[in-house]
Amino acid sequence: MKEETHLTVRVGLGTRSYDILVGDALVAQPTRALTQLIGGRRCAVGTDRTVAELHLPRFEAMLKSIGARVSSIVLPAGEATKSFGHLETLCGDILDLKITRNDILIAFGGGVIGDLTGFAAAITRRGIDFIQVPTTLLAQVDSSVGGKTAINVPQGKNLIGAFYQPKLVMADTAVLASLPDRERMAGFAEVIKYGLICDAQFFDWLSSNGADVLAGEPGALRHAIARSCQIKADVVAADERETGQRALLNLGHTFGHAIEAHGGYDGRILHGEAVSIGMIMAHQVSHALGLLASNELDRVLDTFAKLGMPRRPGRFGLDDLTPDIMLQHMAQDKKNIDDRITLILSRGIGKAFLTRDVTASALRPLLEKLLAAETAGAL
Repeated sequence: MKEETHLTVRVGLGTRSYDILVGDALVAQPTRALTQLIGGRRCAVGTDRTVAELHLPRFEAMLKSIGARVSSIVLPAGEATKSFGHLETLCGDILDLKITRNDILIAFGGGVIGDLTGFAAAITRRGIDFIQVPTTLLAQVDSSVGGKTAINVPQGKNLIGAFYQPKLVMADTAVLASLPDRERMAGFAEVIKYGLICDAQFFDWLSSNGADVLAGEPGALRHAIARSCQIKADVVAADERETGQRALLNLGHTFGHAIEAHGGYDGRILHGEAVSIGMIMAHQVSHALGLLASNELDRVLDTFAKLGMPRRPGRFGLDDLTPDIMLQHMAQDKKNIDDRITLILSRGIGKAFLTRDVTASALRPLLEKLLAAETAGAL
């Protein structure tokens, strides 16, 4: 085995701790961590058609080279795959392959495949070990880390799921070269989120170096992924089941999920695009409430504009979005308690906080103002 050059980030959860490997060619060249975990176990790889065409043959060959007995299950690509119907299909295929609790599942794809395969691992035979091998930037820095697994339902995104930690995460920077620019930008929204939440220095670095990350410059890309994963690993270790601090990772998501749900998960707007817009809204609401200084809001707006990040739902054909529509979807947020909408707001870059003090009636006029500015082209 050649000398290993990847970065390793540890998610500290006691007996359920695991490593995140960040490096080049991880899907083609076996690592010591993967070899030790796989041994001679049977593996069922859950993936989608797009990833299968681009990467599956060499990934299967690598797994077989370390003694794994591999079967692959290929599902349709797209957000619509995170459904009860495809969950049933995936679980059925796992059972038909006679995968047992002594075997292992591998989620090989973006956030949809990671969430779906992870959820199947959590519930099939009451729990099968699984590995996350995320193939999008968004999945590498966010959804593959921390054990959240779920599917979407008409009432909202990720409302049916489970906390179930993987045994290993492998973030291969080389596979990101096949991503369309739009997917890369969607993932970058989750990267810059970490700076906005709790690391102003990282935000400043991204403001200066974000163009290199988006262009796939290897050193910048690896640093951005590793730092994002380290921040998330620290938060997850402190609050695995999102009873407190972990909710901060949802900056922009309450607004973004509402926008995404209104789009019907039909591909018009990607998750990261909705989160990007949602982060803008979160900072604008924070400013309107007197929590965020004007110069801090301007820094956020200027950085998003400079890097070409999505800032308006109308850009995605969602011109019919209204405050009532947004509030209806926001009422389904998993973090809500009683009739209080849980929001992640900001007192400054790197100073996000959770509040349940903003009522729907107080939020409605703020949303009206934001959406009116959108219609007027102010953003």
